[in-house]
Amino acid sequence: MKLLAMENFGEAAREKRGSEGIRATAAAIGISPATLSRIENGHLPDLETFRRICEWLGANPADVLGFQSSAAATTPIEVHFRKQPTQQPETMAALGEMIAAAQLALDERLIG
Repeated sequence: MKLLAMENFGEAAREKRGSEGIRATAAAIGISPATLSRIENGHLPDLETFRRICEWLGANPADVLGFQSSAAATTPIEVHFRKQPTQQPETMAALGEMIAAAQLALDERLIG
């Protein structure tokens, strides 16, 4: 499988599901079959769905979002990307990086 990123997130889920039924797979992940179908068809998941699918895929969410810094991967950040087919993966990555930077700055102000 190629490197997992938001651009191929749905494809990775479809590949892992293989010949297993969408209902059984969705139940194993803990999401609805309709949600899994939307993800497999390229729609963006909400944060909780993203977390569940990453866990099922055995993928680090920070890696999927393209975070380079280990600090961003370990800082508790909650980001909710709504499922909009018009949202570009580059926009999602930029928003995630911006939120991570803001969280790190806030942590430094509170701690230091």
